Amino acid sequence: MRVGLLAKKIGMTRIFDETGTHQAVTVVECPESVVMNAGHNAKNRVKLASFNIKEKSINKPQIAEFKKLKTHSKKHTIEFQVDDAADYKAGSVITVDHFVEGQYVDVRGRNIGKGFAGGMKRHGFGGLEATHGISVSHRSHGSTGQCQDPGKVFKGKKMAGQMGNVNVTIQNLEIIKIDSEKSLIFIKGAIPGKPGGVVRLTDAVKRNLPLNAPLPAFFKKEEEKKSEVKTAETKREEKNVENKKSASDQNITQEKKETVENQSQKKASDKAKEDK
Repeated sequence: MRVGLLAKKIGMTRIFDETGTHQAVTVVECPESVVMNAGHNAKNRVKLASFNIKEKSINKPQIAEFKKLKTHSKKHTIEFQVDDAADYKAGSVITVDHFVEGQYVDVRGRNIGKGFAGGMKRHGFGGLEATHGISVSHRSHGSTGQCQDPGKVFKGKKMAGQMGNVNVTIQNLEIIKIDSEKSLIFIKGAIPGKPGGVVRLTDAVKRNLPLNAPLPAFFKKEEEKKSEVKTAETKREEKNVENKKSASDQNITQEKKETVENQSQKKASDKAKEDK
């Protein structure tokens, strides 16, 4: 049993295969996840954090925890049950390559809320007759109880009520394509929730894990993490140099303008003296 990943639903599109057949897919963004701890609160449970966020949006204990791991602050955290928590090290980074193309996954998320709905919309009831004495109750669900015994409506009876806005899981969805550079996964079919919502991706429990799937997970190498840090520092230094250069250019331009103005004023005064 491996960990899963958190992903953000982008929307739906279609892609074409080699034969020209198009397939409807859902695009999800699956950024890098950081291992917060492994086997800390419960045995064989791993806690992951994902989706970068500004420090001002989280509290001080969380900021200290992320600084201890030397990683960027994260917005969402989640725990997964694994076979052996010892395989996971705090501070390790798991990328989108944790999944492979052709693999089947289970997607869990909160579906779209529909508000208070009647029996026909919520449960697919057929409603009452349109004629023969039925008056102003064509879409009602009809009787909900029995007689004096038991004299109550049993819990779980299908009736009108809140529809949607609950956590649901859709199983056995195939991964058609993975874009490692943009951290995108193309999943065949629809998944719960609206665009922008966060979902949980896990290996399908009713399918065998592909042989080429990384075990226990696809961890990012330390060299790559260090190179990214160096790249960020280099970009920051280049930006500082550009800012200093632009500031110096502005100062030089201002000095040139002042020099030109002084010369023009001097010429004007000299001309006025000559006229006198």
